[in-house]
Formats: sequence, C-alpha cells, structure tokens
Amino acid sequence: MEHRAEIEKLQLQRLQELIKELRQGNRFYQKKLKEAGVNERVSSLEVFSKKMPFTTKMDVVWDREEVPPYGTNLTYPLDQYSRLCQSSGTTSTPLAWNDTKESWSVMLDCWDEVYRAAEVTKEDVIFFAFSFGPFLGFWTAFESATRAGIRSIPGGGMSSVGRLQAMGMHRATVLCCTPTYALRLGEVLAAEGGVEKFEGLSINKVIVAGEPGGSIPQVRERLEKLWNGARVIDHHGMTEVGPVSYERLDCPMELCIIEEAYYAEVIDRETLNEVKEGEKGELVLTTLRRTACPLLRFRTGDFVKKGYFLDEHNKKPRNIMCLEGGVLGRVDEMVVIRGVNIYPTAIERIIRNFPEVMDYQVIHTIQDSMDELEIAIEAVEGKGDDALKGKIELALSNAFTLRIPIKLVEPDSLPKFDFKAHRWVKG
Repeated sequence: MEHRAEIEKLQLQRLQELIKELRQGNRFYQKKLKEAGVNERVSSLEVFSKKMPFTTKMDVVWDREEVPPYGTNLTYPLDQYSRLCQSSGTTSTPLAWNDTKESWSVMLDCWDEVYRAAEVTKEDVIFFAFSFGPFLGFWTAFESATRAGIRSIPGGGMSSVGRLQAMGMHRATVLCCTPTYALRLGEVLAAEGGVEKFEGLSINKVIVAGEPGGSIPQVRERLEKLWNGARVIDHHGMTEVGPVSYERLDCPMELCIIEEAYYAEVIDRETLNEVKEGEKGELVLTTLRRTACPLLRFRTGDFVKKGYFLDEHNKKPRNIMCLEGGVLGRVDEMVVIRGVNIYPTAIERIIRNFPEVMDYQVIHTIQDSMDELEIAIEAVEGKGDDALKGKIELALSNAFTLRIPIKLVEPDSLPKFDFKAHRWVKG
C-alpha cells in the first residue's frame, strides 16, 4: 500500500463485509449495530468511529456470565469452530476464544508479516521457548512458521538448560519468547559458561512478545548483550484480537500496525476522541478479518503513542500507522503514588539501567489510606551493597520526584518466570 487513501479504502471495504456478516449471525453485535444505526453501507471509517460504541473487556465478561461458557460473540454455529485459545488473565479473568479454520488462518497471515518484516527466511531455524499452553500467541507464531516452511523447534516442557542444549543441537538462529524469559534464558546461558558451552548455538535474532519489554531500550540493550549481539525484534498482540503489529529491522522501536487486518484508533482517555499524531492514548482495535469472533472498537488497555512509519523504499510519508516506542504500558496497570502517575514500564526502564541488577519485584502497599511502593532488588553476586541501593533510589527520585525505597534481597530469592512476569505484587 503506497498511500493512506488506499489503506483506508481496503479497511472500509473489509469493515463493510464484516458488518454484513455480523448482522446475519452474531447475536453479540446484532443488537449493538442496530442500536448504533450502523450497517454494511457505512460510508467511512470516521462515520463508523463516530456512531459505533466501544467494546470493553467487561462487555465480553458480562456476556460470558449471561451465556456461559463462550457468550454470544460467535458469528457461526459452534460446530464450525476448530480452535480454542485462552487469554493469559494477566489483568483480569482468563477468557476462552474460539476460531474457525478460516479465522485461524487469518491470524497466521498476520504472523507472516511479523516474520517478513524481521527478515526470517527458510534458511533460519526458529526455537519457540514457550510452554505451549492455551495462549494464542504460542500457536499462531509456531504454525505460521511451519506453514511457511521454516524449520520450527517447539521448546515446551524443557528446563532452561535443556532449551539451550536443544537450540545448540538443532542450530537455531531465531529465538521466540517473552522478553522476561529471554532475559532469564540469557542469564542462564552466561551462568553456564556462554555459547562455547553449547555447541551449535548461534542465535542472531530474538523475537519477543507478550510484554512491553521488547521496546524498552534498556531491556533491548541487556538482551542483545546477553545474546552476543543478536538483534531484538518486538511484536505485540492479544488473544482477544490476534497478532497486531510488527517491527521492521530498519525502524527499531516502532511497531507497525497490520492495517490490512485491523482498523486502529488511539483515543484520549478523558475525551474519548482520537488523538493527533505524536500524542499518547489508548489503543482501540477493530478486527477486520477475524470474523468468527470479532471485536469492534475494542479498548485494548494498551497505552501507546500514535505515529506513522515512513516507508523509505517508496518514499511515502504518513504511510503505515505505527506505535512509537512500542506499547508504553497498560492503562489498567498505572498506579498513582502521592499524585504521580507511575506505569510499570517506567519503573523497568530505570531498573534496567543498572547492570548490577539481576531481577526485581515491586511491592504495592496501602499505608494510612495512601498507596506506597517498595522495590526488592536481587543483585549480581558481590554487587548488592548500599551504594547500589542509593544509586537506584536517586534515579527513581529524579524520575518521579518521589522517594521509593529499595531493599536488597538474597540472590535467587525472587520468583523466576518462563512466560509473562508478575513483578508487581500487593503487599
């Protein structure tokens, strides 16, 4: 697509086709579309955004409670659905999502875009360091690669050392996992003696997803160091909507929306109006091709900065909508400490500036009706001292104009994760 007009024309066409399909068979959206006065003759994306109400996570939850276990957001009879995945439940109740063969194939097409942008080819071998549970991201990433003829190694049910051994044995060139586990696996690699210990280990790309860490400069820098200069490539998606974005090698730290599959908006949380380019807000998505279990104007909870990617090949500015700096955080994870808004990603950016820190945990407490934070730091052996503690406290104070106390804990005393990290706990 060379022009915004061409992209938006395709999006409108697919939106009209989607609405027509939903009006025929999707009970969840039949009523919503009728009440909003929206049908397949909607004249523009702008009109759709103006008339169609948002869909929230709680809308889906309440629908499931009224019609268990899958609710009414099924466009076709249940016997046409062949795949079931489940959201991770990081911020709320896990939800199951059903897909037909056709809607599943659409999501594999989206992962094709991730691999294309990352320049992963049939010459590569991808190692998937996932548990292969019900989370959608595992399966779509794996099946897209195998469908494309890329040699793919599943890493479920293995220890970290076992995964490193398997990567070496099968001469994997690409690692696919969460940022948290890529860090953990890299630390195990270093502790075991480095790449020399594992013959054949030659990872040159690390594709991460599932958490914002892949677009945090400090996390990327640490990952690249742990993996001997391997290129870190970010991607994001959600079980509720599917694989959403990709990162190009020539444009790091920007996640390009797969606009052929998603109509994306970024809204101001207060006014609910679309923000301008360069402004921050909440990402809202409409799934244009996943018709079997669609979401219209779904408030994702992702806090992002709206931008447009300049395609250097075609020299066309304002071409592809992107998220500058990736996903900046989750709006539902923000805490207010003495009037200061703090996102978990902001804390991580600061902590990861200190190579002496192996891991950390944020303890969120309420004292005298006031929210407070304390951070437990697990330092590299021999590096955990009052000087490190003071440096981190000063960095946090400079960033937030708050005193956030640091406590040093023993090595290996904090929990380790091979999927999404849960570093914020209630004290």
